[in-house]
Amino acid sequence: MLSELKPALRLLLVLTLLTGVAYPLAMTGLAGYLFPFQAHGSLIELDGTLIGSAVVGQGFTRAGYFHPRPSMAGAGYDPRNSNGGNLSVTSKKQINLVTARATAERADYPAGTAPPVPIELVTASGSGLDPHLSPAAAHFQVPRVARERGLDESQLRMLVDILTEKRSYGMLGEPRINVLKLNLSVDELAKRTVRPEPAPAPVAR
Repeated sequence: MLSELKPALRLLLVLTLLTGVAYPLAMTGLAGYLFPFQAHGSLIELDGTLIGSAVVGQGFTRAGYFHPRPSMAGAGYDPRNSNGGNLSVTSKKQINLVTARATAERADYPAGTAPPVPIELVTASGSGLDPHLSPAAAHFQVPRVARERGLDESQLRMLVDILTEKRSYGMLGEPRINVLKLNLSVDELAKRTVRPEPAPAPVAR
């Protein structure tokens, strides 16, 4: 019995060291060497301060920023509670949520002038952490962001087009734009844009 058990234990030890220690360490080291940005969480820093990750969405609610997809992850964009709404298209709660979100999005346009609201602006992603929008969803928000930032809409539309990522390998996924990177670029554009000084008030005579 013992003579049969010893080889099995030795094999277990060897395989544990190979597959449980050596292989993970080798892959971690290789990933860190070949893909350091991705291996360390695709973290984005600004002036030495960590502000987020390129692969994890975060909530932007101020009118001067592009807003991401709605999130059902915890209180919203909680990476510890990645989750979708799990509501069917016939769910009364889902219908009310979509209707309320669409109404809020149209409110940024003069009455009767709003184009159709892109679907991802009114529905949550499956993970609740989607960092991307479609170009159409970004363009939909351009008038509001331009108005709040004092920028030309043409400037922002060009920025959206420049930052739009193509399909991976030319065939996987859809064109998309990273919301965090877009908003950082909006901040930079706003800093560089010189706004005209208001005309002086006429002097009473």
